[in-house]
Amino acid sequence: MATTADIKNGLCIEFNGDLYTVVQFQHVKPGKGAAFVRTKLKNITSGRVIENTFNSGVKINPIRVERRPYQYLYKDDVGFNLMHAETFEQITLEEHFIDRPEFMKEGMNVEVLFHSVNETPLTCDLPPFVVMEVTYSEPGLKGDTASSNALKPATIETGATVMVPLFVNTGEKIKIDTRTGDYVERVKE
Repeated sequence: MATTADIKNGLCIEFNGDLYTVVQFQHVKPGKGAAFVRTKLKNITSGRVIENTFNSGVKINPIRVERRPYQYLYKDDVGFNLMHAETFEQITLEEHFIDRPEFMKEGMNVEVLFHSVNETPLTCDLPPFVVMEVTYSEPGLKGDTASSNALKPATIETGATVMVPLFVNTGEKIKIDTRTGDYVERVKE
């Protein structure tokens, strides 16, 4: 068992019967009253972020987790097939383990978070940014808009649709933020 003094970003804890990671924390010592720790916790299974306040010195239950490097191979009717980068052991993950599976491309390196005690996978994290080729996009016409931030839908090589600026055309490569699903920039080769 640990206490609130051990809370840090990235710590995985068991809270209210579920697993959470600490996204943000702040130790607060008011002039009057007892100290406390204000936290933002992300539910590992649902991805939902909640805020919680722990009184100073309260016992918390940290969970040991390991991040392991995997490479995405292919998707079949069972799930997403991944291969460990060092041992070449293969695993299959269901879609609910992966945040934003529409941005997974064959050969992509990902990190799988495992529960250390019972060796079960918890989540699969994509790299923060990926480069994808635009397979289809309507051509943007000059003078099409009065503002400079007009967007149009574009289909990328994985089949997902991303909103891009009017100047992006079919065949170009773009950088996408996998955490939000937003267009970042055009990539020159």
